[in-house]
Amino acid sequence: MFVIFLGLPGAGKGTQAARLASQTGLVHVTTGEIFRENIRNETDLGKKAKPFVESGRLVPDEITIGMLLDRISQPDCADGCLLDGFPRNTSQAAALDEALSAQGRAIDKVVYIKVDEEELVRRLAGRWSCPGCGAVYHETSEPPKEAGICDSCSSKLRQREDDRPEIVVTRLKVNMEQLQPMLDFYRAQNKVSEVDGARDAEVITDALKEIIAG
Repeated sequence: MFVIFLGLPGAGKGTQAARLASQTGLVHVTTGEIFRENIRNETDLGKKAKPFVESGRLVPDEITIGMLLDRISQPDCADGCLLDGFPRNTSQAAALDEALSAQGRAIDKVVYIKVDEEELVRRLAGRWSCPGCGAVYHETSEPPKEAGICDSCSSKLRQREDDRPEIVVTRLKVNMEQLQPMLDFYRAQNKVSEVDGARDAEVITDALKEIIAG
């Protein structure tokens, strides 16, 4: 089974995909992880993607899809996977459908984790990350033991520029402009299930498991 997680930044896509992966056996696949692995292993696609990643540009669809198809063809994805971070627009969605169809496969379900803007701003504006080990904290829900310091490696935490409140609002609007057409694309295929992402994490996970099992 191939399941896509959609939602605005801060909706909890990565968190829920990781929780479901541990409880269902489906592999959690993220584009960021795929890029890092291919670049680290110096694969042909990794070499093509590296200059785009290093300069902060979007990696071309054909490279990203090539990496994704290679990843989901590996043995640990034999029973399916949870896609987090891809597709990002309808062009990628259509290209993914075409590539999977050529292999006799298809996206089975699309889960939209919906959270209102006010809650997303609260979540994102309170988020701090560690430049050393990558750990992520939140001022209210997951604060570090010592304010401003990473629990794991003692590095000084920092806030991403685009996590500042005034920038978050604009960022969410831009992301919704890309997200809505994708929701329309998959709704036309009757594949979208919507989940309220403002509830407790365990409640959301249970709802997602029901969707996947159904």
